[in-house]
Amino acid sequence: MKVIDEFKKFAIRGNVIDMAIGIIIGSAFGKIVSSFVNDVIMPPIGWLIGNVDFSELALVLKDKTDTADAVTIRYGVFLNTVIDFLIIAFTIFVVIKQINRLRKKEEEPKPAPTTKECPKCFTLIPIKASRCPNCTSEI
Repeated sequence: MKVIDEFKKFAIRGNVIDMAIGIIIGSAFGKIVSSFVNDVIMPPIGWLIGNVDFSELALVLKDKTDTADAVTIRYGVFLNTVIDFLIIAFTIFVVIKQINRLRKKEEEPKPAPTTKECPKCFTLIPIKASRCPNCTSEI
């Protein structure tokens, strides 16, 4: 029973739930990016370079026969996947950069004061001073 209790504590912690939500959203985002690349970016590029469908680009190593399928290297699909990756990687970079920028502002502690104000003459004196050098009053 101890293992089950430990698993419950692990699964209920916020980090695990956040990670699961991130994976689900990331998967959906990956599908959106794939559609964006395949349906929006690549068709105009293919049209510009002479009506090329990148998903059909392949290097035929062995032609199709009656008994076997053709052996091909589908570099067009690979190219689409590389573009998917670059878009996702850039998006993640931008998001993480913004998160880190916000964390820096929150985490920067104020430095400890090195001076204090004399209660009599209101001049700044060192924090460890016991007497004001300006008005000579005891602090």
